[in-house]
Amino acid sequence: MRMILPMNRPVNRTYKLRGSRITKAQELAFDKNWEKYQVDLTKPLLINALFPKLQSTILEIGSGMGEATAEIAEQFPETGFVAVEMHKPGLGALLMEIEKRELQNLRMIQEDAQVILQEFIPENSIDAVHLFFPDPWPKLRHRKRRIVQSDFVELLASRLKNNGYVQIATDWKEYADWIQKVFAGCERFNGGVIERPNWRPISKFEGKGLRKGHQVTDLKFVKVK
Repeated sequence: MRMILPMNRPVNRTYKLRGSRITKAQELAFDKNWEKYQVDLTKPLLINALFPKLQSTILEIGSGMGEATAEIAEQFPETGFVAVEMHKPGLGALLMEIEKRELQNLRMIQEDAQVILQEFIPENSIDAVHLFFPDPWPKLRHRKRRIVQSDFVELLASRLKNNGYVQIATDWKEYADWIQKVFAGCERFNGGVIERPNWRPISKFEGKGLRKGHQVTDLKFVKVK
């Protein structure tokens, strides 16, 4: 049974499950390998302990269909990655990539990222967080659902180690401006817009946005205190 620790505040759902259709191959990969690669949530989660021989571990919030996640993990075998994703087809697709690429440095969690951060991850314990293409919730009435809010940024600051960082990418210019404003309101972070890292691959999702003329913004914020 999973241990549920008391939460300080209710979690505002910041993601949208865009359909539950799963292919036979994804279902097979999930059934075959989920138990092997899932993270145990019956106790506080020290994510570096998942990969004791590796240099650092990155928490990825929202791995989508997993192709970019797997490619990044393959590029950096000395770094551990923990992918947090709610969408079962995406988890199945990522498990297929793990098996195909024979990755040993990637684990997975099917849970809301805010629940993971609030309930399971101790303070000052994360090396870095990746947040690539979170839902921009573009309508004015939905902006409260955006994951990047002042309380979420404070939560990240409390969980990151000193000099830990948050790396973000978005193809919604107004959301990029929002992200900069929210992080600027937290004195525990320094940072802003950066050049696109050459190690970050273009996923099918990002490619679709680029073909529509979307502007992709990469940002990085480092915890300074």
